[in-house]
Amino acid sequence: MTGAKPATRIQRRNRETIREAALDVFSQHGFRGATLDQIAQAAGLSKPNLLYYFPSKEAIHVELLGHLMTDWLEPLRALDENGEPVEEIVGYVQRKLDMARELPRESRLFANEIVQGAPRIMEMITGELRELVEEKAQVISAWSATGQIARVDPYHLIFSIWATTQHYADFDVQVRGILNPTGNEHFEDARVFLTHLYTSALTPTQ
Repeated sequence: MTGAKPATRIQRRNRETIREAALDVFSQHGFRGATLDQIAQAAGLSKPNLLYYFPSKEAIHVELLGHLMTDWLEPLRALDENGEPVEEIVGYVQRKLDMARELPRESRLFANEIVQGAPRIMEMITGELRELVEEKAQVISAWSATGQIARVDPYHLIFSIWATTQHYADFDVQVRGILNPTGNEHFEDARVFLTHLYTSALTPTQ
């Protein structure tokens, strides 16, 4: 019995086109507000053609979230227990801010899923993500216990980093409405501010 034929170049291209279109639609309208018709139109394909590649709206959404979670975990994975503690944590802050600038649609997709109660990624959150956070929390706790950084709650430190970096993607309209930037220069201002904020908070007092 032979396996399925490998996808052709056109099929791979069409799947990627659908994913890109769906990312736009889902990040704007959320899962509930998005429709297959909207995704098909954004992809430049007919709805029957889209359904040839994905059987449902949820199938597209789940595939996007799977790829997203892999990318989302990488900045935290890179936190090195053998590095200089303050530099490692500030480096994590900067990597998360870079993701907010470079992957705003993905950030909003994730935020929309969380707001809805994470029905499609709860297993990932309580599994792989929680395990990774617990692993890095132990590293941060060890740094704190040995006086290499100020005493902090490692979990709430990580949560605060998520909040202060992903805000620039999830609330982009609000940020731009207040700052009225001409481009993305506010991200550099945010980098300077957050670097100072976390360096000051984490550096042990003598």
